[in-house]
Amino acid sequence: MAIQTDFLTYRLTIGLSTMEGRGFYYPCDTVVGQAHRLYVLNRSLEGVDRGIRVTMCDLDSEYYGTFGSYGDGDGQFVWPSGGAVDTQGNIYVTDEHLHRVSAFDASGTFLVNWGVHGSGVGELDGPSGIACDSQDKLYVADTYNHRIQKFTASGSSLLCFGTEGCGDGQLNLPWGLAVGPNGDVYVADWGNDRIQRFSPDGAFVASYGGPGRGDGQLTRPAGVAVDPVGYMYIADWGNERVQVLDPDGGFVQNLRGEATLSAWAVNFLNINKEEGAARTRANLEPEIAFSDPDDPHEVSSHIEKYFWSPMSVKLDDEGQLYVTESNRHRIQIYGRTG
Repeated sequence: MAIQTDFLTYRLTIGLSTMEGRGFYYPCDTVVGQAHRLYVLNRSLEGVDRGIRVTMCDLDSEYYGTFGSYGDGDGQFVWPSGGAVDTQGNIYVTDEHLHRVSAFDASGTFLVNWGVHGSGVGELDGPSGIACDSQDKLYVADTYNHRIQKFTASGSSLLCFGTEGCGDGQLNLPWGLAVGPNGDVYVADWGNDRIQRFSPDGAFVASYGGPGRGDGQLTRPAGVAVDPVGYMYIADWGNERVQVLDPDGGFVQNLRGEATLSAWAVNFLNINKEEGAARTRANLEPEIAFSDPDDPHEVSSHIEKYFWSPMSVKLDDEGQLYVTESNRHRIQIYGRTG
């Protein structure tokens, strides 16, 4: 397919940097729940207790509260990593440090957690990405065991596939994952700079991408989403961008980020007049003599509208794409053109 620079267009931004309450603090993933309710996983910083929680909001920036906190008790997190929703609206959150999955209902009430640290079948070592299929079975990226595991909603082991390596079907620190329209599992193979596709029973199907900074190449991909037609949306974390690939893996579009102020940020600046005035005077796209202008991390860290640490991509049922960028504590949302 031909490159289409306007396949997706920017729509809006949601977010505000706060350690408590309405806002986000180093978010790592967003779950699009029923009725477009958003559940944003706040990872905070390693060793920092404050800020860890799940923020509930929606596309119109309505705020519905938070749930979860730092700790190892029921409903708590130490290092939340990925989230998913089942057909009943229940929310599942992986915890990389506690090596477990916690389940909540749609209002944030704790239901159950499960997971045992280890390398045996059904055991977990640093789980990250999680996705739910149409039968409410959960696929979990068992990151430090370099494999994918499939569980029931209550944590019973069903399937385990993948071994450490760089060959077809092998994995190196898998992170985000998604279930495609036919039940195939797409894995952001972080350490191998590619997306791998598996059948629902774990058989290798295809590999997309490869290391590099060019169109269609990837550097440490952190997340993947797949639409009903099979287009892939990839959080190309190491390149500070999102890429769109067609169902065969052909390059379609690169996104670098186009963020504008969120409704929460506008409200904050209207209340804090001095900060609002300082922002009005500021040059938000300065001409900078970068020490390495080809380094996307350096460029993104200086230009506010760009993605800075895009960790997750998710789609809603209208085809809108939610890009969670950790270092700017926000979500950028894009929609299909036309």
